[in-house]
Amino acid sequence: MQGLKLGCAALLAALLGAPAAAEARTAVTVGVLNDRAGPYSDLAGEGSVVAAEMAAADFKAQNPDYDIRILSADHQNKPDVGAGVVRQWIDQDGLDVVLDVPFSSVALAVHQIVREKNRLMINSGAGASEITGALCSPNTLHWTYDTWALANGTGGAMVRSGGDTWFFITADYAFGKALERDVSEVVLGNGGKVLGSVKHPVAATDYSSFLIQAQASRAKVVGLANAGSDTINTIKQAAEFGVAEGGQRLAGLLVFLSDVHSLGLKVAQGLVLTEAFYWDLNDATRAWSRRFAERYKGRMPTMVQAGVYSGMLHYLKAVKALGSKDTARVVAEMRRVPAEDPVFGRSEVRADGRVTHPMYLFEVKKPAESRGPWDYYRLVSTIPADQAFRPLAAGNCPLVPR
Repeated sequence: MQGLKLGCAALLAALLGAPAAAEARTAVTVGVLNDRAGPYSDLAGEGSVVAAEMAAADFKAQNPDYDIRILSADHQNKPDVGAGVVRQWIDQDGLDVVLDVPFSSVALAVHQIVREKNRLMINSGAGASEITGALCSPNTLHWTYDTWALANGTGGAMVRSGGDTWFFITADYAFGKALERDVSEVVLGNGGKVLGSVKHPVAATDYSSFLIQAQASRAKVVGLANAGSDTINTIKQAAEFGVAEGGQRLAGLLVFLSDVHSLGLKVAQGLVLTEAFYWDLNDATRAWSRRFAERYKGRMPTMVQAGVYSGMLHYLKAVKALGSKDTARVVAEMRRVPAEDPVFGRSEVRADGRVTHPMYLFEVKKPAESRGPWDYYRLVSTIPADQAFRPLAAGNCPLVPR
């Protein structure tokens, strides 16, 4: 009887102890918010979800006591839709961090919500430099690129090579306007001139009237301040209109690997562009990218997708180091300890939320120079991290000590 009592007591203790053991596990809820079917779906879309899944798997391989749930949704490139999704994730699903968020007007809407709700946004997809400028927030980190970096990379290179007069074809939303502004400052700062610009709606199909205006300007450089399918279609129609034959050069101010893949080297050859990541940079980027391609239709990752992986992994490492998901403490830890990963190498989080790492100036190869699928870029130069992004004191971020 005594043995039976002891056995029952042990069983009862085990049953009572089971919830306590389960509670000891750390649960993290992540939301990947982006364009899943529109003009920016190739550069982000499902590939960004795959990148987040890879970060979770790589982290859990060393930390099996973490439960990481990944949500995903299509913001349809509409600020109200994106804001509604994030509010629901926070209120109903216990969201800790939102990732990606291409399309700057959506990112700026989410930027306000995560501050209000004391959550974190790690933005990889949007480009507007205001995110870490006058509108900076302690609840947003800008991970991959921004319009200032693109302007000083591609814009600066084009001006230095003789392209001192510009005409812009600009997407009519926050990102396009910010990119035109930042490139214009670079052009004017280097003694060049901006001869004009024209705005087009997002996901337009006919760019003929815009290209005719660009040709009529006689600018040496036609700057494309747009992205995704807008950039692809503008470049295609520019080839049909013979822009290059007329002596003008196209500057793709935000061109992704997925865009070049869609265009093909025959059309894209010679484009100069700035990126934060390329799959074929080194052994580490090649190994990670091949893992990505195995998971995602044989496609190599864009810099946005690589940024989702890098930002999420650094977040999870900070949560582990602290044993806490408190947003302010996690962000402080992410600033204190540099990020290290196979896609960007070493990155640092500044006081304004800007993440700094090298940027790269590439030229798209000619078809005869390519060694096979996805071998599209020739490295022109590396822009060091301390030169690649706007100086900390120049952004007017109120979080930066004066």
